[in-house]
Amino acid sequence: MAVRAMNSCVIFRSAATPTLAVSRRCRCVRQLTASSRQRNRSNSHSFLRCVPYPLSHVTVRNYSVQNLVEMVMEELASIHKRGRVRATSKLESVSTGELLEDKLKKGTLQKGLLLEFKKDSERLLLAVALKPDGKKNWMVSDQNGITASIKPQQVTFIVPGAENFEPTEISEFVQKAHDNLDPALLEFAWNELLEKNESVTVQELAEMIFGSAEPLETYCAHLLLSRDEVYFAVLESKGFSVYGPRTANQVDELLRRKLAKEASEKEFEELIQFLRSAKQMPYQDKPPRSSWKAEEKTWHKIQSLEAFAIDSCKNDDQKKTAGMILKAMGQAKTSSAAVNLLIDIGYFPVHVNLDLLKLNLPTDHRDEIISAAESLLSTSTDLDEADRIDLTSLKVYAIDVDEADELDDALSATRLQDGRIKLWIHIADPTSLVQPGSIIDKDARRRGTSIFLPTATYPMFPERLAMEGMSLQQGRLCNAVSVSVVLRSDGSIAEYSVENSIIKPTYMLTYESATELLHLNLEEEIELKILSEAAALRLRWRREQGAIDTATIETRIKVTNPDHPEPSIKLYVENQADAAMRLVSEMMILCGEVIATFGSHNNIPLPYRGQPQSNIDASAFAHLPEGPVRSAAIVRTMRAAEMDFRNPIRHGVLGLPGYVQFTSPIRRYMDLAAHYQVKAFLSGDPLPLSAGELEGIASSVNMTTRVVRRLSSSSLRYWILEYLRRQPKGKRYRALVLRFIKDRIAAILLTEIGIQASSWVSIGVQIGDEVDVQVEEAHPRDDILSLKEVEAV
Repeated sequence: MAVRAMNSCVIFRSAATPTLAVSRRCRCVRQLTASSRQRNRSNSHSFLRCVPYPLSHVTVRNYSVQNLVEMVMEELASIHKRGRVRATSKLESVSTGELLEDKLKKGTLQKGLLLEFKKDSERLLLAVALKPDGKKNWMVSDQNGITASIKPQQVTFIVPGAENFEPTEISEFVQKAHDNLDPALLEFAWNELLEKNESVTVQELAEMIFGSAEPLETYCAHLLLSRDEVYFAVLESKGFSVYGPRTANQVDELLRRKLAKEASEKEFEELIQFLRSAKQMPYQDKPPRSSWKAEEKTWHKIQSLEAFAIDSCKNDDQKKTAGMILKAMGQAKTSSAAVNLLIDIGYFPVHVNLDLLKLNLPTDHRDEIISAAESLLSTSTDLDEADRIDLTSLKVYAIDVDEADELDDALSATRLQDGRIKLWIHIADPTSLVQPGSIIDKDARRRGTSIFLPTATYPMFPERLAMEGMSLQQGRLCNAVSVSVVLRSDGSIAEYSVENSIIKPTYMLTYESATELLHLNLEEEIELKILSEAAALRLRWRREQGAIDTATIETRIKVTNPDHPEPSIKLYVENQADAAMRLVSEMMILCGEVIATFGSHNNIPLPYRGQPQSNIDASAFAHLPEGPVRSAAIVRTMRAAEMDFRNPIRHGVLGLPGYVQFTSPIRRYMDLAAHYQVKAFLSGDPLPLSAGELEGIASSVNMTTRVVRRLSSSSLRYWILEYLRRQPKGKRYRALVLRFIKDRIAAILLTEIGIQASSWVSIGVQIGDEVDVQVEEAHPRDDILSLKEVEAV
């Protein structure tokens, strides 16, 4: 054994072929720092720093630094001479013999050879060749003891010299190889080869860093090179690879990237651990949504996961990040898995409204909009004050649902001396505060409508402006646009007027309380009775004009504390044929007719609405039971609504020569646009919008309105299903058969719930019959409702 030592360090080689274990304990390791790489750039010699090792069993002889360096260089030169393939020289045959590709093509792959193959996209395994399997494939036994057939293209490396290898020896071989891997050896080799501008094969690298090219050492060298992403680049790869050292600048950059990658991987692993921890926490202890925004990098990853959950990834990077998170968490790479994970960690509430997130509709108002609204409330003056008529002496009824936030309309009535009925429909006047083209107007136009969901209301205007500045309020003086109408005895319009007004609402009633007052028939509430009488006249007159009655059952839901896993759900089922609902509906329709007539007579461009009647006469449905069954059949035949912006068009379904939506200017932008036009005409000012401009606005607003309508419908259905899911199993519900879909599968209406569904019904059941059903399944997230008919008790 030759031994060389300097200070307390030693380099030695045995005359006999050394084992990897010995050579590893005594190897020379290149300690390459940034400064040593800089020396490489200057073509100066670098020095070896040797790993200290106590040599109690060898005689150590001291050498000078100069002698030591000379001896090391001689040793390296000897290694180079035994098989160096220079980058500039022609590729020659090496001791492995034929190329890997040639071995496979010529069928010289033999039983007992040790090879590495690609099991799948992520795993490389060692295996022993057993026997051919067909013309090209081979049966192999891998390191896990599994026998399989592999294709030639799966083979990535044949271990030189490993012949007659037994499958039982693979595990020990693999263990030894992995125990003796040290990336520092690769850095040592890179430094030397870079100085000489030389390339290297796997066997040459084994000889260079291990002092031997035996199977184990060669395989270790192969692992080091195949896993390396910094020091070497493949110059040639056909059966076996030739590697060349990268430049020092390239290595510096790759090391920088590697460190950045490792830091990123560490951050990612910390995030995964945090996700796992949050997932295990009880609901009340989960981190609040705001905590995920504390660190930018974490927030970026959570945003990617959220975008993937709602199918709105902006780029492939977001998809990749989300996929990595889901994979690390053991989840499938699906949007539903992402949703469930975000729910499990507390980022999403259990009942998150995915449609609201997907549609990306504006919900909150920007600070500048809120600031402008506050300014209006504090400094705005009523430009129409001098022109307003005082109607504060009238008894004014505002009737709406009990949780209404925005009150747009109210009603008054009296009987004239000649017996005719005079009505007033008072509409809130937001244009007394908001002017066309203002910042608040533009924001309202962008929103198009208020959004009413079971869990929340997102108003078109900033909340305080809408509630305090615009909405009609009981007992307070309120600006309004009042439409007055005198009816003939048949319900048609005899006289009308449209004026700016000031009113003082007397009652704020729910539909239920208004209906109760009507039934009590109190003498002191004669005005309410007159309103009901007028509504009946109007309904009869409209039917004579061909109006189609589409009144049906309508459901409302109010959810309290929607972010809680088990929020409170209140369900309201309302019949649109109810007396108070009929009253309000008829007055709103009457107002729309008056405004259309007013606009037509004064050549005012307005959003006139019409709806062609169905080709099927209403009498064709006379055989169906009146109510939801008939209404559902008629609605199925109705044609889409139409709009004109210059002249009224017939609204066949309402039985009107013209109609304009005018009664909800706080919650619908097209109603507000109609107010702008009418108010400008009343004040003698130029009209702010032309017919063409109105058409353009309507195109955009109607598109948004359709999206909001679908959102409201899907949200309502979700909470109805959640309500049904919570009901006792086996509970019975009365259902009305609306029509048959196929064979005995019928479309039914759960009259106590107000939701349509489908169910098989027994033979003999007809359209219009009632049956009892039970809920078998109700899954709101998947929109599943399964019902079955049960025998009536």
